[in-house]
Amino acid sequence: MYSKIARLIVYKEIADADILNGIAECIYVYERGEIDNTQAVEWLYRQVHKLLDLATAYGFDENLWQAYLAYLLAMTETPFSLLCEKNGAADGSVNTLVKNDFAIIRDLFFYDFTELEKKLDITCFSVLTAYRSIPKKVQHFNKSVGDKVKELQHALAASGDADDVFDAVTGFYKKYGVGQFGLNKAFRLVGEGEDFSLQPITNTEIVRLSDIIGYDLQKKTLVENTKAFVEGRKANNVLLYGDSGTGKSTSIKAILNEFYDDGLRMIEIYKHQFHQLSALISKIKNRNYRFVIYMDDLSFEEFEIEYKYLKAVIEGGLEIRPENILIYATSNRRHLIRETWSDRSDMSKDELHRSDTMQEKLSLVARFGITINYSAPDKREFERIVKGIAAKYPELDGKEEMLLAQANIWELRGGGLSGRSAQQFIHYILGKEV
Repeated sequence: MYSKIARLIVYKEIADADILNGIAECIYVYERGEIDNTQAVEWLYRQVHKLLDLATAYGFDENLWQAYLAYLLAMTETPFSLLCEKNGAADGSVNTLVKNDFAIIRDLFFYDFTELEKKLDITCFSVLTAYRSIPKKVQHFNKSVGDKVKELQHALAASGDADDVFDAVTGFYKKYGVGQFGLNKAFRLVGEGEDFSLQPITNTEIVRLSDIIGYDLQKKTLVENTKAFVEGRKANNVLLYGDSGTGKSTSIKAILNEFYDDGLRMIEIYKHQFHQLSALISKIKNRNYRFVIYMDDLSFEEFEIEYKYLKAVIEGGLEIRPENILIYATSNRRHLIRETWSDRSDMSKDELHRSDTMQEKLSLVARFGITINYSAPDKREFERIVKGIAAKYPELDGKEEMLLAQANIWELRGGGLSGRSAQQFIHYILGKEV
């Protein structure tokens, strides 16, 4: 095994993968007589433990060794895999080198651990290659990753030679992409300065726009803009503003779920990270996905200057915004930046032409091509939201009169009129019913 992975060329990074490298190195030194059986078993068991952790995280089943290798192929970003992601397989001399690598990987895929198990008197690999996991609920995004890896795993298992592996892997890249962007929906930025990474968010609310009661015009506007974006047409940055708890953030999450299959990905970024926006955009601008950079609860106090980074990135710098990137933000403030009465007047003992400062602040909002208002519902609309949410729970069927009466009490006691308050009220009622 060690000599095989040493011959990888295009997919050299796979040779450095933790579990694969650990198993290969253990077998190598054991066969050279550098460690005894006890040491070899201990070494191998550490790698098996890691493989089981990975399988548990992504819901891998059946042959965990083959699932792991399929996972490595799906995650490894090389110039070749990135080209296939964008354009599919193409003729070129590199294909000869790639097929050489795929022949090696196919040998690893069908590697026979029987002889090793006999020498060490272990059965762990026999168990791993015919694995039956305990049924459990896997996080939605991780389940999505696991299902994609399993699809590639089955295609590799059915392959007859390196050409079949080539067709299976390049087809997978074209269909899903490669690396974390290909396998995940949402990300957050981790790290400081330009030394940052994008960490997948694997536990996100599974919500659809139909789950949001009301706000039909707002949702329609958001859908139309996003649809144009993922289809490669012109689209605008969007600001969703209005009262707290009205569904602004939920609408953004729903948009991701609605358009994920069309290549939409989302990156959540916080205010203190705005100075990293340019570096982030450079990192994702050439990928074969449509990225929404998501900023939740966006607002600035008058002493905060981070909004200037945002202004330059949205529109105004020398480098134009790439066509595969949009910014969607939510805020409780229409103008994002705290405004005082002195901003409205040129009469100030501290600053001449104070209104110029106000215009500078307001210009940030102007750079969002679309602004969508989510205002608090009136009492009748609030009751409609309560009934709409309650309809999802069979145990509340036929209890409309009781629900509306208690919802009014809930609202008067401080819950307020909002979709969030309605959801919290239903949770309260369900808790009592249980």
